[in-house]
Formats: sequence, structure tokens, C-alpha cells
Amino acid sequence: MLRTIRLLKSKWNQNKADLKLKTKWGYWILELAELVVVAGTAALLIRTFVVMVSVVPTGSMIPTLMIGDRLLVDRVTYRFRAPVRGEIVVFDSVVDNKDYVKRLIGLPGEHIQIKEGIVYANGKEVFFAGVNVQQDSPSSDLANMGPIKIPQGNYFMMGDNRNNSRDSRFWGTVPRQNIFGKALFTFWPISRAQLLY
Repeated sequence: MLRTIRLLKSKWNQNKADLKLKTKWGYWILELAELVVVAGTAALLIRTFVVMVSVVPTGSMIPTLMIGDRLLVDRVTYRFRAPVRGEIVVFDSVVDNKDYVKRLIGLPGEHIQIKEGIVYANGKEVFFAGVNVQQDSPSSDLANMGPIKIPQGNYFMMGDNRNNSRDSRFWGTVPRQNIFGKALFTFWPISRAQLLY
């Protein structure tokens, strides 16, 4: 196999050298095409398997993330470990073909309940130190829910801006296979650049 690759590369380089002798413009066009193919392939592989950029589409994560913030999303971590409560994750929606950005609240097998806007997992309040969560108003229709049991292999997601978030309270839990990335940091706009946890 390696021998075949070396032979093909040698032939390719010889054809390029022959073309360079015949016409410089043809050679430069071929060089440019080669560069575009290699760079495009590398970019596609990096975006698919290593990191990607995601844009925050809604206000469901305000004040942590604002509409239009650009995130760098790690696509490697969850290949080696399970998502952890409190992480901001990016996943394929269970209701449409969009990428969603939410905070992971509940883990597989847990019981989630919301009482007067406070979220509980297995009877204990879910609290994230240093995170400014905009709780539901106690009089809101969303302020009380459950308890519900999260199925194995599924996660419960919520936005930090609870009154303005369509999340697991509306469309249910998210299967593990839909979760493809962990938000690392925002980088645009620069004035809002921050590490995410």
C-alpha cells in the first residue's frame, strides 16, 4: 500500500515537472488547485473531528452567551469521556436539523424536578458557582415540572436564560449520540471573549 502511494506521488511530481517545462501558467494553476484541495480537505477533517466554530443563534443562554457570539467547540473530548453536569454543550437538536447550545443539567438515570424555578437532580438543588442563571419566575408556567426520570443514554439540557429558553422542558431529553461538542470559549466579539465552563 505504502509502495503504491510512493509510486503515485512520484508519477504526480514527474507530471508536474513536465508541465512546468511546457507551460508555467499551467503549472501554477495545477499548484493552486493542489493547494486548494489539500487545504480544503484538511479544514474539513479538522472541523469534523477536532474543533469547529458555532454561532449562538438565540438568547437562551443570556447572560453567559449573547446572540451572535462565536464559540470554539471541542469535538474530541466527548469521544473519550461522558459529558459532565454544568458543561455548555453543542448538540444536534431532537426537534429540527439545527445545532443547539445549552448547559447540561441532568445525567442519565437521574430524577429532575423544578420547584418554583429551582432545578433539583435526585432531590438536590442544581447550582453552578460563578454562573449567572436567570431563573424562571416562580409564577411562570415553567417554574414547576416533574419529577421526571432521565432515560439511560440521555441528558437534560437547559438554557441559562430559563424564561426564554426552549430546552429539555419542551422537547425532552437529548440522546448521547446527538451531543458532539463541548464549548471551550467565545472568541467573537473580542470584547466578550471568555473561557466557558
